[in-house]
Amino acid sequence: MTEQWRRIAASVLKPEHPFAVHQYVREKVFHAWDHRAGPVPLWVPPPDILAESNLGGALRQRGLTDYADLHRWSVADPECFWPFTLARLGIRFREPPSRILAPDSDPRVPRWLPGAKLNICESCFRSPPDATAIVAGSASGEITRSTYGELGLLANRVSNGLVRQGLAPGDAIAIVMNMRPESVAVYLGIVQAGCVAVSIAESFAPMEIRRRLEISGAKVVFTAEHMCRGGRTLPLYEKVLQAGDVRAIVLAGPEHAGVGPAIQRPGDLAWRDFLSADTDFDTRIRAPGDCINILFSSGTTGDPKAVPWDHTTPIKCASDGYYHHDICPGDVVCWPTSLGWMMGPWLVFATLINRGTIALFDDVPTGRAFGEFVTAAGVSMLGVVPSLVRQWRATECMKGLDWSRIRAFGSTGECSNPDDMHYLMHLAGYRPIIEYCGGTEVGGGYITSTVIQPSAPSTFSGPAMGSDFVILDEAGAPADMGELFLAPPALGLSAGLLNADHHAIYFEGLPPGPRGELLRRHGDQMERLPGGYYRALGRADDTMNLGGIKVSSAEIERVLGRLEGVRDVAAIAAQPPGGGPSLLVIYAVVDASLNRPPDAWLAIMQQAIRGDLNPLFRIADVRLIDQLPRTASNKVMRRQLRAEYEAHGEHAEEDS
Repeated sequence: MTEQWRRIAASVLKPEHPFAVHQYVREKVFHAWDHRAGPVPLWVPPPDILAESNLGGALRQRGLTDYADLHRWSVADPECFWPFTLARLGIRFREPPSRILAPDSDPRVPRWLPGAKLNICESCFRSPPDATAIVAGSASGEITRSTYGELGLLANRVSNGLVRQGLAPGDAIAIVMNMRPESVAVYLGIVQAGCVAVSIAESFAPMEIRRRLEISGAKVVFTAEHMCRGGRTLPLYEKVLQAGDVRAIVLAGPEHAGVGPAIQRPGDLAWRDFLSADTDFDTRIRAPGDCINILFSSGTTGDPKAVPWDHTTPIKCASDGYYHHDICPGDVVCWPTSLGWMMGPWLVFATLINRGTIALFDDVPTGRAFGEFVTAAGVSMLGVVPSLVRQWRATECMKGLDWSRIRAFGSTGECSNPDDMHYLMHLAGYRPIIEYCGGTEVGGGYITSTVIQPSAPSTFSGPAMGSDFVILDEAGAPADMGELFLAPPALGLSAGLLNADHHAIYFEGLPPGPRGELLRRHGDQMERLPGGYYRALGRADDTMNLGGIKVSSAEIERVLGRLEGVRDVAAIAAQPPGGGPSLLVIYAVVDASLNRPPDAWLAIMQQAIRGDLNPLFRIADVRLIDQLPRTASNKVMRRQLRAEYEAHGEHAEEDS
C-alpha cells in the first residue's frame, strides 16, 4: 500500500486537485491498512534520501543503517557523539573543550564543554560573505536580501554601539520588536558583545512587558516605532513607554526607515543615532556556561519562568536543525515567529550555523501574501504551528501556489490534527512534516520526526538525537500512554532559572526511572503508537499551548479574576474532537445579578485578555457554573473540568 501511495502521490495527485480528492484516494489506497503496524504514512522516504540527507551521511560515517541505532549511540556515548556533531556543524572554538561533560558534574546541573572558550556567534558566519543570510518580505510583495557579510557588519555596528553606551559583558538587553533583518543583527550584536539578550514577545501587553523587564534587570530595550499587521499599524514603542522607564533604542517603522522615529522620552535613542559607524568588532570570548539569552516560559504559579540560555544551547538548536530538519547550506528556512519565543533564536542559530538563509515575512502569515512570499523566497523548509494550517485550510488561501521548492515542513507549538497535516503535505506535492516538540527549557526538541523515516501526519517517529525520555502512568510505571519525563543530562536542557527554584520545578519528588535513571519533569502527555510512532496528547500540568504560545492557566485566571462580577474562574485547554490545536475554555462563577449570558462574558473576557495579557489568545467557550470543583486543599481540579468538557461539552468552533 505504501508503495502504491508513493507512486500516486508523486505522479497522479497534484496540489491543484481539490483536497477532498486527496482524502478520497487516501481512503481507497489504505482502506485495508492494518493499524497494528502503526499510523498511515503519507510520505515514504525515496531511495536516494540516505545518500542526500544529513542523517544519511551520519549513518554512513558511523557504519549504521537504522535511526534507532544512531540515536542509541548519541545517548549512550555523548563523549563520542558530540565531538562528531561539533565537527559536522563546524562549531568554532578559541580554545577547544577538554571533553564534552565534566566528570564531576551533577546531571541536574551539568557542566558542558569544560575548558572551552568561544562565542557562539562566530559559528554563525562560516558562509561566504556574499552568500544570502536573510531574505525578507512584506505584504506589499517587496523582497530584500542581506548577505552574511552585510549581516556581520550590522551586528558589529550594534556591538560597538552597545560599548559606546557603556554596556558591558553580562548586562541584560531586552528586545521587544517584530522579526526583521535588524532584529537578527541586534540579537547577534548583543550576544557577540558578551551581553545577554532578553526575549520579550512584541504581542504582550505593557504590564506583561514590564514584568519581564523587571525580572531580567534589563538596562536597555530595543524596540520599533510600530509594526504593520493585516493592514493595521500596531504601536510598539508606545507599549514600551507604558511598560516602565528602561532606556529604549527605537527603530523606525518600515515606511519611515529614512526619516527615523519620533523619540518621546529623554534618554531614548533613535536607531540611526545608536548605531556605531565602526564595522569592526573584537568578539567577546566567553565560557560555555555564560548566559547569552533570557527567555520566558509559563509557570503554573502565574509568574513567567526566566530561562537562561548559554553558549551551548545554540549547539542543540543547530544539531536539531541539522539532523531532524535536514537544513543544508543554501536552504531557505522560514518559520513565522519572533525573538520573544524560543523558535526565534532557534531559527537564527539552526539556520545560520547550518549555513542556510533565514526567510522573514513582516506581517501576519495567515493569508495569501505569506504564501506568495514562500514561493518568491524559494523556501525549502517551512515551519508552522498547527492552528495556522487550520486557517489556511478553512480559507483555501494557498490554493494554486507553487510550493515545489519545499523539501520539508516543520510543525511545533501545539497538538496537530491529522487531516490538517495531510492538507499541509498536499500543498507542496507531498513533503514530510517534521513534528517537533520540546520547549524553552529544552533548547529545542526532545521528540521529533526525520526525513529518513516515513511521515504519518500528527505523529513523531522518535526521540531527538542526544536526548531521551520515558512515559509513565499515574502510578509511576512505564506505560504506552501517560506523562513524559526527560532523562538528563542532555545538551540544551536548562540548568537554572532566574526567578524560581529549578530543582523544585523539574526534579523534586520524582522517583528514579524504570532503569534507575534520573528523571526530569516536563509536563507533556504522550502516547506510544504501534510501529515506533508517538502522538502528543497535550499538557499534563496547568500550562497550555495556544497558537504555539505556552501560557499557564494561572496567568489567564489572574487577568480574568480582576473583572467585575467574576467570583471565581478556571482556564483549561480542551482537545477538540479528532485532535488538533487546543481550545481555550473558561469556567467561571459570576455575579448572577448582572444577568449576562455566556456570550457576553466571552466578549468581556476576550477584551481583558487582549488588553492585559496577549491578543493572540482566543477564548473558544465560556461555561458559567455555580462553583468550581476543588480538592481538600482548595486547589482547582482543572483536570476534572477538562475531562468533563471533552466528554460531554458541545465544543465551540475554534476562531483562529
